[in-house]
Amino acid sequence: MQVSVRNMAGETVSQIELRDDIFGLEPHQAVMHQAVLRQLANARLGTVDTKTRGEVSGGGRKPWRQKHTGRARQGSIRAPHWKGGGVVFGPHPRSYRMRMPRKMRRLALKSALSAKAAENSIILLDELVMESPSTKNMLALLDNLEVDSSALILLPERDENIEKSARNIPDVKTLHASCLNVIDLLTYDTLILPLKALQLIEQHLG
Repeated sequence: MQVSVRNMAGETVSQIELRDDIFGLEPHQAVMHQAVLRQLANARLGTVDTKTRGEVSGGGRKPWRQKHTGRARQGSIRAPHWKGGGVVFGPHPRSYRMRMPRKMRRLALKSALSAKAAENSIILLDELVMESPSTKNMLALLDNLEVDSSALILLPERDENIEKSARNIPDVKTLHASCLNVIDLLTYDTLILPLKALQLIEQHLG
């Protein structure tokens, strides 16, 4: 698949061939869905906890005698039907972690990248460099690239100037190429990809 490479002024400077085994696949919807579920599940902390009747305070003795009171028999004031009593079948700390084979994880990423390529939503840059943090310059860059919706900027390495320039812009996110994930690919409309970041992706997924 032939894709144009542009500079920061938005001008086309060359053409590059994207690998069909990464950007030219038929998107696998089921695997992408499973990858999204896995990512959301693994982000859950699972620290919520409720106290059972054996954990709440009080209720050490029988509130009244068994018979001849005219009231229902009770064994503890901390039974579940009492105010301040224990919780029945409440949540307890647990792990929501889901596992997924590596080949399936990579297929999900390839499917998401292929979907972006099929929609012409990938913008390749020959380089992405800023001498100092500047939201104004980042907005000018997005305007030069004709980005009028949300955008995900992949970086080959940590770059504070670019990260700080983009973090105050709504619907724009910077991400290290090694941290690429299906949810971010599906969330943002446009993928801005410097050539160095593209090389990292091809090394990882190829």
